[in-house]
Amino acid sequence: MSIAIAPPRSPLRAAPLRAVVPPFAVNIGIVGPGKVGSALLTQLRLAAPRLLRDCNLELHLRGVSDSRHMWLDCDDDALNSRTHGAQTWRPAELDEFAAYVAGERGEAAVLADCSASDVVADHYAGWLAAGIHVVTPNKRAASGPLERWRKIGGAASASGARLHYEGTVGAGLPVVQTLRDLIDTGDELTAVEGMLSGTLAWLFNRFDGSVPFSALVREAHAMGYTEPDPRDDLSGTDVARKLVILAREAGLALSLEDVAVRSLIPAALAGCSREEFMENLEGMDAPMSALLSEAQASGHVLRHVARLDGRQASVGVQAIDREHAFAHSRLTDNVVRFATRRYCDNALVVQGPGAGPEVTAAAVFADLLRVAGAMGVKRCAC
Repeated sequence: MSIAIAPPRSPLRAAPLRAVVPPFAVNIGIVGPGKVGSALLTQLRLAAPRLLRDCNLELHLRGVSDSRHMWLDCDDDALNSRTHGAQTWRPAELDEFAAYVAGERGEAAVLADCSASDVVADHYAGWLAAGIHVVTPNKRAASGPLERWRKIGGAASASGARLHYEGTVGAGLPVVQTLRDLIDTGDELTAVEGMLSGTLAWLFNRFDGSVPFSALVREAHAMGYTEPDPRDDLSGTDVARKLVILAREAGLALSLEDVAVRSLIPAALAGCSREEFMENLEGMDAPMSALLSEAQASGHVLRHVARLDGRQASVGVQAIDREHAFAHSRLTDNVVRFATRRYCDNALVVQGPGAGPEVTAAAVFADLLRVAGAMGVKRCAC
């Protein structure tokens, strides 16, 4: 152990010797350097000096991988600025990438999967079994096949490696952790009701009949609120995945097939190309206008809602009373209401912006710090 000796305070009295504690180092690999992955890279780079100074935590970026390449010289400035000029790259092979990130000296290692890939999720069990921690906003693992999810959980339990996925449901909102805390402290979930899509929240907060629904979809698409193919949002499948994740967190063996999903996409537009869909968006206007007129006639508003009550799970547009909490959401707000044995008279509500790469990356970063905290790294002062 190295010793740092300070100059004596006076000729008569020397300062005591102080041990220098080496920083706790964590190797990091990022899979999927898209919008969320790029935001995470920036957040890691900006926070690293403060974490080293205040928490004695050293974040060591070891690698970045997309679907075709992996870059392994991660102290190279070219990689950290997210260009393709890093010194070492090779065709992507995920297990080789994970082994490189883990290193050869038993360092703590965390893989941040910022993709939306089932292929990447297929590797989680192997990584966790090898002692590599995983943090992710990728919904495919926690909402995918039950057998795979059970293998992932079994691998984590056997090795002690940690899996965190706060960013899968509410981007940066503490939705999964809130539910986990309720369950871990002995509460029982009775129902979940939520607006779980920032895109659909924005659309229905704006849809009042003054402009066609198709015009709002085009506007949302132009502003980057929707996925490249808006049908990924409008189908409701993404929201259904989030509902499955919450159900499983509460101990229910729910699968995507168990959720009754009412898609907003007319059958005639479901199977065409993305370009054809965008050209024929007006095909959505008549059915959406009819839904709105019916809701307004009874003094209600339209919202896209996910519900879980027992094992009954549903996702779709619903007419909501104007006094309901969902009727007062703003912009891209996600709202989740947990009804539990404790919170039976007044549901526990989590609400806030539920979309965007910055807040989603921040959730992944927070999960990474939870991993470090579980290994003894002190919590930093804000």
